[in-house]
Amino acid sequence: MALSKTTEKASARFPILTVSQLTQAIKLELEEKFPLVQVRGEVSNFRQQSSGHLYFTLKDSGAQVSAVMFRADAALIKQIPKDGAELIVEAELSLYPPRGNYQLVVRKLQYAGVGELLLRLEELKVKIHKKGWFAKEHKKPIPAFPKRIGIVSSPTGAAIRDILNVLTRRFSGLNIILNPVKVQGEGAAKEIAEAIEQFNEHSLADVLLVGRGGGSVEDLWAFNEEIVAEAIFHSKIPIICAVGHEIDHCIAEYVADLRAPTPSAAAELVISEKQSYINTLQNIHEQIRRSVFHLVQNNRQRLNGFLRHPLLRSSHALLGSRMQQLDDLRESIDFAMRRILDKKQMQNTNFRDRLATLQPMAKIRSFRKELIRLNRSLDSKMLQLIRPYKKHLTQKNLQMDRYCFKLLSLKTERLQVLSSQLNSIDPKNLLKKGYSILFSEKKSLVISTSQQLKQSEKIRILLSDGELSATLKDIESL
Repeated sequence: MALSKTTEKASARFPILTVSQLTQAIKLELEEKFPLVQVRGEVSNFRQQSSGHLYFTLKDSGAQVSAVMFRADAALIKQIPKDGAELIVEAELSLYPPRGNYQLVVRKLQYAGVGELLLRLEELKVKIHKKGWFAKEHKKPIPAFPKRIGIVSSPTGAAIRDILNVLTRRFSGLNIILNPVKVQGEGAAKEIAEAIEQFNEHSLADVLLVGRGGGSVEDLWAFNEEIVAEAIFHSKIPIICAVGHEIDHCIAEYVADLRAPTPSAAAELVISEKQSYINTLQNIHEQIRRSVFHLVQNNRQRLNGFLRHPLLRSSHALLGSRMQQLDDLRESIDFAMRRILDKKQMQNTNFRDRLATLQPMAKIRSFRKELIRLNRSLDSKMLQLIRPYKKHLTQKNLQMDRYCFKLLSLKTERLQVLSSQLNSIDPKNLLKKGYSILFSEKKSLVISTSQQLKQSEKIRILLSDGELSATLKDIESL
């Protein structure tokens, strides 16, 4: 009875509300008192609905609050947030009646601290990708045997010590040129870009190592600047870029011709081809050494086998039969030479005997007598020839030479008559009148009848001013 009276007194003092009425009253109170707030916190439980609305929790070390960003506002942001990102949101405070909890209705958001840098990084990646600076076709090959290696890094950092340690340990005699730059802080990006341009302007190196040791995102940010990416892209010298640790990635590494996970790895990459060739040469050298050793061993064994052969134990066993063959050949040659000399001597004797029988002086005396006889016979013949023509001479006391002259004149006239007759029947003169003479090309004989010829046979035709060659096509007999 006492409890019931207490309840009646409370009811008379405060009105009884439903849950919906209470929730609506709180909602109006919150929205009126906190029309617009800015809240900073870390994103968790992020999810994006198919409707385009974004739902997430914004928290710090001591509390958390639900947040929603509707599609119209979400369409304006450049990068969708992820769990772990730190945001500064501009939102209205509201209460969602079905669940009875308050929430932030986010109108705008921006990344705070590292989040802002990551947003800028993503924006720059998209920009450089559109320019084509990441494309593989622009990557230059790293020289296999660089003689001059340029380094763009801090002169006091751990990266330069690691690089020099690797290069000097593996190879001596390399020309290493360091262009010292700031690798973090204000002006670092400009110094890095200028150092790359100086190497190219004066052609100071065959390959460049650009990078630094590990650090936070802010520490590595100089290698995310567009000015550095542009200098790397336009470099005529191939560039190996190594920034931070293996898990760190910078835009400079994407633009570079080759990325190395660490500065030490970059130093190993720049001389990896040379080391590979040296290792190959060492292996080949060892193979050749072994091959020559085995070859010498095998030949030594063969030589020892030859030395143990019975034929090589004594010179007579090896050369005896050859020496006997040589003696036999010498005797054969001597016998043949004696036969040839005997034959030549017999021929010489025969020639001498024939010469003796010829008696050249006797022959000359005989020919001289014959010449005298012929002269006398000639005189007699001349007198016989002159005698018929004496009646034509007016003076009977003419000397013999005048008779001879007259006789020669008469014979000359006779000769001219005969010559004229011969010329009239000379074949060459007949050729000038349109005639020709046929010769067989095989037998070189004059062709006088068609029966001497065969079809397709080659003939020569003699004309007054030259010769012709022809092949018979048809033969017709009269």
